[in-house]
Order: sequence, then C-alpha cells, then structure tokens
Amino acid sequence: MRFFINSVAVAFFFTFISCASYKQNIMFKPSDGFKPEPIKKDALAVEKNYTIQKNDYLKLDVFSNRGERLIDPNPELTNTTANQTTTTRTEFQYLVDINGIAKFPMIGELKVEGMTLREAEEITQKEFQKYFKDPYVVLTYNNKRVIILGAPGGQVIPLTNQNVTLVETIALAKGISNDAKAQNIRVLREDKVFIIDLSTLEGFKAGNMLIEPGDIVYIEPIRRPLSEALRDYSGALTILVSLTTLLVLISSL
Repeated sequence: MRFFINSVAVAFFFTFISCASYKQNIMFKPSDGFKPEPIKKDALAVEKNYTIQKNDYLKLDVFSNRGERLIDPNPELTNTTANQTTTTRTEFQYLVDINGIAKFPMIGELKVEGMTLREAEEITQKEFQKYFKDPYVVLTYNNKRVIILGAPGGQVIPLTNQNVTLVETIALAKGISNDAKAQNIRVLREDKVFIIDLSTLEGFKAGNMLIEPGDIVYIEPIRRPLSEALRDYSGALTILVSLTTLLVLISSL
C-alpha cells in the first residue's frame, strides 16, 4: 500500500512539473477575451512600396550621364589605359535619423521619411544635378527585416524584396517543421495581432498576408510535456525515485 501511495505521489509530482515545463516556453499567450485583428483584404491583395522610416539605412549609388557606365557596350573605349587597375569600391550606408533626415555626401541633409525609394531617388537626382551631368541615382534599403520566433528558432530575415507574403517569409526561415503548429501562427504588427491557420487551403487564402518590415512572426511549436519534463527535471526525478526506493526498502524491513 505504501509503495502504491508513493508511486501515485511520484506520478502527481511528475505531472505537475511537466505542466510547468510545458507552459514556461510558450510566447505571446492571449489573455481571456482576446480577439485577434481581422485580416483586411488590402493586407492580402494590394501590393505597395515600402516607405522610408526612421532608423532605416539606405545605400546610395550615383552615376553620371544617365547611368551610361552601367550599360556601356564598349567599356574599352572609356579605359584610359589598357592595363587599368580595378579598384574595390567601398560601400557606405546612410542612416535616417529620428527626425526623418538622411545626410548624403555632397548634397547634404534631405528629409526622406515617408517617401518610397523612387520618390527619394527623384529628389536626390535633382540635388546631384548641381555636380554631375544627367545623374542617375539608385537607392536601396539595407535593413528592412522581419523577425521569426517559435519552432524555426530565432531568426532575423532580411527583406530584400518588397511585397513579401507570409508564406514566402516562412519559406526563408526553412519552412514549417514537424515540430510546429501550422494552424497557430501569430503575426505581431505594432499594436495589432493576427492569428493565421495555414493548415488548410481556406486558411492559406484567408491568411497569406503581405509582411511589413518590423513584423514579428511566431510559429507555435508542438509541445511534448513528458519528454520536456524528463529533460528539464531529470536530476530532481532521479533523486525522488532514489528516495522513494529507499523508503520502500526501509518500510519492508
């Protein structure tokens, strides 16, 4: 009887610690009464260009003669010597400060916050006309990114293209593994939270939204309380079993 009681006590203790182990790793748990943000159609279908925001880093390239050097079919005609030495060009990036202003070489400070890259290229080209003939300006983002958490592990995915969908972002993070819940994907965007189910075709059509820079995508992992508790509390469990065995031996004398 004592052995049975001790075994039940061990079982209850193990169940308790396994539940504690299960709950401690889950992120972004919704509170009671929480309602996720509905995904509007414009987040699913309408493509749009990213706008320049504070703390963005921009890469600037400037070429004269409307970018002739980029597509010159006869580069040998522009070489001054036959054995011209090729030099590596240093790339710089320019920060958009908290006032939305970026400081560029030669033309100085420009207010670029809220503009698309194309709009910013137009105003920088006008400024560079003071120094170059028919300038051709190319601006690119250097730090637009999205954060992936949960089953794929912590990853920061750079957004090299604009109008990237949720499924494309997950694919860049090596997809949804067997340890992930495809029916419980959360996208956190500022003060909004979207809960998406990609386990069905209907869920894919309703939830394959366009990702914006700064979004956090959380893919909830499948938890295995028993195996996780064995891993996390194996030392305490060994001591408990040893003490229980000792008590059983002593009581049987």
